[in-house]
Amino acid sequence: MQTNPTLTQRDLDLSERAYWVLKVGFVVAPVLAGLDKFFNYLTNWTNYLAPVFPNMLNISAKTFMQGVGFIEVIAGIGVLIKPKIFAYVVSAWLLGIIVNLFVLGNYYDLALRDLGLSIGSFALGQLSQIHEHVNQTKGDRVNWKRGHAPTV
Repeated sequence: MQTNPTLTQRDLDLSERAYWVLKVGFVVAPVLAGLDKFFNYLTNWTNYLAPVFPNMLNISAKTFMQGVGFIEVIAGIGVLIKPKIFAYVVSAWLLGIIVNLFVLGNYYDLALRDLGLSIGSFALGQLSQIHEHVNQTKGDRVNWKRGHAPTV
């Protein structure tokens, strides 16, 4: 019969490090990409937009991308404040970008990259379930059983 081993402090430290790396990355990347939608310094973002989406709203591609940029900045700030919720928002947003790229019929390499980013953001949401709770309770993390983290 297999028993549930107790997590060691090293396990928890590695988990916390992964949490913070992902959190910083999913704050910085959406905020920078979102802000750049207004300046097009990194790229001309409208090149990656399927025309059907701004056409549905009867607005220009530039205006549409500025709206996208605004939402990305809000999502990045949300990850900073409440990653337990906004990591999933960013993950879903990245899946939406993938749909856009498939509708556009181009940039499949970027779609694959965004799938990886979406998975990473989802992982941040999962880690947030534990690490936000720990930061609130300052509980004894060493005695948690694998798969049996405290309920949030």
